[in-house]
Amino acid sequence: MEDFKSQIEDYIALEKETLSKLDVNAINGAMNMILGAYNGKHTIYIFGNGGSSATASHYQNDFNKGISEYTDIKFRFQCLNDNIATVMAIANDIGFEEVFRFQLRNKLEEGDIIIAISGSGNSKNVINAVEYAKSCGNKIIGMTGFNGGKLKELSDISLHVPVMSMQTTEDIHMVFDHLIMSIFYKTLCGKEHLKK
Repeated sequence: MEDFKSQIEDYIALEKETLSKLDVNAINGAMNMILGAYNGKHTIYIFGNGGSSATASHYQNDFNKGISEYTDIKFRFQCLNDNIATVMAIANDIGFEEVFRFQLRNKLEEGDIIIAISGSGNSKNVINAVEYAKSCGNKIIGMTGFNGGKLKELSDISLHVPVMSMQTTEDIHMVFDHLIMSIFYKTLCGKEHLKK
């Protein structure tokens, strides 16, 4: 039997170290921006590539069903990754760099916000959509890792994971989701946590 314990401990140690470096003020700012969109009944568009696309879909689920099951006002998250036919049609007919921007064109309304996820911060299709949204006056929450790339620079609020590891970056992007969700369960739903 192989002994992976040392490597397991190293992975856990990096997670702990990285968590300790997170910007609590930025998380608080992101939560207030999301809450403002919720109270204003605005749409929150979320998207990313690869593992980040799965993270974006998970956010939509946790807010549109998880929290919204217990509230009169419902969250209006829209994950731009989730309609595969639409994504593939745009990628094939127009170009992969347009899969997110195209879906936002002439659809964004005042008060809508963007949550853009890119570990590197430099995914071209993510940056295209963010630049378009900013040109329309919409606010951006950017979720990044590594050095944050261009997305960190473009974001109104940067949820940056300061680590040179895609795995740890993606882990903590999901921590942001469940952290925010857990606090909103308490403040919006009067629940300590989901019990089912």
